[in-house]
Amino acid sequence: MEMPWRAEVGQYVGFMHAGVVGALVDTACGDAAATMAGHNLLASHFSVNCLRPAVGERFSARARGIKPGKSQVFTSCELYALSEGTEVLVATGETLLTVVAK
Repeated sequence: MEMPWRAEVGQYVGFMHAGVVGALVDTACGDAAATMAGHNLLASHFSVNCLRPAVGERFSARARGIKPGKSQVFTSCELYALSEGTEVLVATGETLLTVVAK
C-alpha cells in the first residue's frame, strides 16, 4: 500500500502525523490478513513503533501475515518513506485481527 505525502497529514513540525502512520500500518495489516483468512475480520489490537520522523515524498506500507488461525490472525508491517530514490524505514507495527461471523 502506498500513499503520497500531503501537507494535510502532517503534524505541527511537518512530519507525518503518528495517527496516519498508525492508520497505514493497520490498513496494510488488514489487507494482508484478508488474503489469508477472508474479509470478515476486525482489528482487536495493533501496535506501532515510530522509529524516526516520517518524512518523504511517498510512503510504502508492506504487511505480511504471520499466523492465520480459526479465530485470530497475526500480521506485521514495515512503513518506509521514499524520497529521491532512497527508502528509509520509519515505523514498524503488528496487528491482531479477530475473525467475525457474518
